[in-house]
Amino acid sequence: MPRDGLLTKNQIVAAADELFYSRGLHAVSVDAIAEKAGVTKKTFYYHFKSKDDLIGCYLDARDRPTVDRFKAWAGSEGSVADRMTRFFSKLARSSQGPRWNGCGFLRAAAELANMHGHPALTAARTHKARCEQWLSEMVNEEGHSDAETIARALMVLIDGAVSQILIHRDAKYATSAGFAARSLLNRGQL
Repeated sequence: MPRDGLLTKNQIVAAADELFYSRGLHAVSVDAIAEKAGVTKKTFYYHFKSKDDLIGCYLDARDRPTVDRFKAWAGSEGSVADRMTRFFSKLARSSQGPRWNGCGFLRAAAELANMHGHPALTAARTHKARCEQWLSEMVNEEGHSDAETIARALMVLIDGAVSQILIHRDAKYATSAGFAARSLLNRGQL
């Protein structure tokens, strides 16, 4: 794809990112995305065969930056329990921002749960697996006996905290998840 074509495609994905995250997938039309991106619908369809195709690309584009942000929140210093406590503390602070609307991957999966094979569900599964892999590697480095199970439990705590914060608009769920993570990890060291 020529450089200008790649720039245009990235503009469309950036517009979709903003609109989908703030309003939801079903609430945003192709017309709104094209307008926000400053392109015609014809240009939109030149780059994406459908809105569903764009939704998959939007989530793919969020994957790596989200995992990198999570890693930065946890940091690399201290025990895994310390790192997860730090992670949940950052989640609590981040969730209080006016533009925070939870996890785009969970929201997409919820909106499209009945559409098996949708690109968004594939992107969400891939993202969650990447997060779980990061957690597993971190837990494994510390020598926990069942890193995979502990990583899954931490993933449940992360997604549960995000969901509860979104529903109740109360960051204390992140604090509670951090407490549960510390308890789980300290138990795993026995």
